[in-house]
Amino acid sequence: MARFELKLPKMGESVAEATITSWLKEVGDTIELDEAVLEIATDKVDSEVPSEVDGVLVEKFFNVDDVVQVGQVIAVIETEEEAIVSSNIESSVKEDLHQENISQIEKTIVSAQETIAPITSNEDRFYSPLVKNIAKQEGVSQAELDSIQGTGKDGRVTKNDILDYLDNKGTTKPTEQPVFKEATQPVQVAEVPKVEKAPVIPTGGDEIIEMTRMGKIIAHHMVESVQTSAHVQSFIEADVTKIWNWRNKVKDAFAKREGESLTFTPIFMEAIAKALRDFPMMNISVQGDTIIKKKNINLGMAASLADGNLIVPVIKNADQLNLVGMTKQVNDLANRARVNKLKPDEIQGGTYTVTNVGTFGSIMGTPIINQPQVGILALGAIRKVPAVIETPEGDFIGIRYKMFLSHSYDHRVVNGALGGQFVKAVKDYLEAWDSNREI
Repeated sequence: MARFELKLPKMGESVAEATITSWLKEVGDTIELDEAVLEIATDKVDSEVPSEVDGVLVEKFFNVDDVVQVGQVIAVIETEEEAIVSSNIESSVKEDLHQENISQIEKTIVSAQETIAPITSNEDRFYSPLVKNIAKQEGVSQAELDSIQGTGKDGRVTKNDILDYLDNKGTTKPTEQPVFKEATQPVQVAEVPKVEKAPVIPTGGDEIIEMTRMGKIIAHHMVESVQTSAHVQSFIEADVTKIWNWRNKVKDAFAKREGESLTFTPIFMEAIAKALRDFPMMNISVQGDTIIKKKNINLGMAASLADGNLIVPVIKNADQLNLVGMTKQVNDLANRARVNKLKPDEIQGGTYTVTNVGTFGSIMGTPIINQPQVGILALGAIRKVPAVIETPEGDFIGIRYKMFLSHSYDHRVVNGALGGQFVKAVKDYLEAWDSNREI
């Protein structure tokens, strides 16, 4: 018999941990290859962890609501295969030779950890490494940590518990020490009064609704984005009459040939991908004082979930897709997003995001940037409006289909000229649509 260690798989470049939401198998259950063993949730998406072997689940190392790091062993599955024992003599000798040095390093690490006074509970209360790190970074004392009421297994404090505590507590920094010009002439530094959030007191008849886990995560990310990026908006109106008429002309034939519905979204995505290729400095991220210029154009597409929350699946290498390929990608990701069937990797790696506020009837919006990107484009509702039409014979009033494009961008690295030129390029691509284009 052999023992296979089931580890938390890598789920994207920015996902380092996940929370166990439920176990689908219990100790003693038989498991088949690729069968789901447990369900997990990251700050991006919910997913399942499948087994890589056939066997029997013999050991579980984590409970529901525990936070697991990528690469950690979650469970052990016993298989019928013979265990393969490595007998590399050279490695064994090296291990013996360096054991003394390793022991000394471990002692040094323990000593250093004691020096920086790590957070440990006086009541032997368990805290995950993630919770300890958050507490350390935010200056939460041990007494404060012990006072937090945990919602995890056996009252454990989860990531959401400590984030909720910090939101309610506020984020005031320790008061600086007084600065002295001379030894006998101290300069008095007034303390900044702590601003407490006014409590919301429900009255009779009010309904108290607990935020969902995803709702809390989204709220945290939105606040973080506003605090990180200097949001600026540019708005422009595009005449999409040619696109409206062309789609009506070809949509039935397209659906019959491709088995896909042709919506406006892939048409808009194609134009945005072209504009990003023209203005590569919109396809960047900021890291400290450096700019990372992305090689690939990966378009995030905000999709609405059944519970009202949004998720952003990513169309990889969007500028390399033709309209048929773009349509298939858009429809597939949108359909699987609605039924929570997206894979973690399918919501990672976006370099620019598009959101369709027109779906809900809005003519424009001021969307919040999806970090660590520097821009997001909101597509407004298409409206039939009277407009001035310029012709060689003169101007006249006609009925046109128009929409607003709302571009939010990070003014730390994107100035008004670039932000305006980019959204103008999207408008130009849409208005130059070929009415005789073949599908």
